Amino acid sequence: MNNIIELKNIVKNYNSKKKIKVLNKINFSFKAGKIYSLMGPSGSGKSTLLNLLSLIDTPNSGSLKISNYSINYSSQSYNDNLRAKKIGIIYQDNNLLSDFTTIENIYFARLSIDENKNKALTDAKKLIRNLGLSNRENHLASELSGGEMQRVAIARALINSPEIILADEPTGSLDNSTAKEVFKYLYKLKSKNRLIIYATHNRLFANMADCKLEMIDGIIKPLNASK
Repeated sequence: MNNIIELKNIVKNYNSKKKIKVLNKINFSFKAGKIYSLMGPSGSGKSTLLNLLSLIDTPNSGSLKISNYSINYSSQSYNDNLRAKKIGIIYQDNNLLSDFTTIENIYFARLSIDENKNKALTDAKKLIRNLGLSNRENHLASELSGGEMQRVAIARALINSPEIILADEPTGSLDNSTAKEVFKYLYKLKSKNRLIIYATHNRLFANMADCKLEMIDGIIKPLNASK
C-alpha cells in the first residue's frame, strides 16, 4: 500500500513570551486506502498537524511529501494549486459563505482548478443529490440547519475529487444523531486511492477508523497495530 503523505522530523513551534513546541520531530507515513482518526486533548497539536498537512501552515523544520512530491514552502502558488487539486478540507465551523446558496458554496470551490462553470455545476448537483440536499440547493447557507451546513461543507471538500480528505472535528458542533449521519457518509468516501484523516474528541467515532492515532507531547502514537 502506497504512502500518500510522509512526514520526516516535522517540528512546529509557536513563540509568545516563550517558545512552545507543538509538534516534536514527527516521523509518520499515511497510506492511501485507509482512514485515520486523530485523538488528543485540546492543545495537543491535532489542528496544527492538519493545517500542516493541508499546506495552510508551514513547519519550523522537517520535510513533508505528498504523493512523492517534496513540498517546497517557498513555492506558494504551486502549493495552493496542489491543495486545490488533491486535498479536501472539512472544518468544524464549516466556513460556508452565509450569503451564498448551497450550490454556490459548492461549485465555487471547483472553479479554483479551472473555469469550467458547467462542469462545476454538474458535479455540484450530483454531490447535492448524494448528500440528500436537493431540496436545499438554492437556499442560503444561513438558512440551513447545522447538519445541513456540515453536509454542504463535505460536498465542497469533495467537489475536486481529492485524494486526501482532512477533517478537523467535523461533527464537534453537531448533536450526536446528526454527527453519526455525517460520519456514516464520511466512511462511504473510503477508496483504495484515497486517504482520510480526521481529528475527534469522540472515542466512538475514533474507534471507527482503520488506524487510531493519539497526539501526545507533540508526537504521533499509534493506538492499534494497523499503521
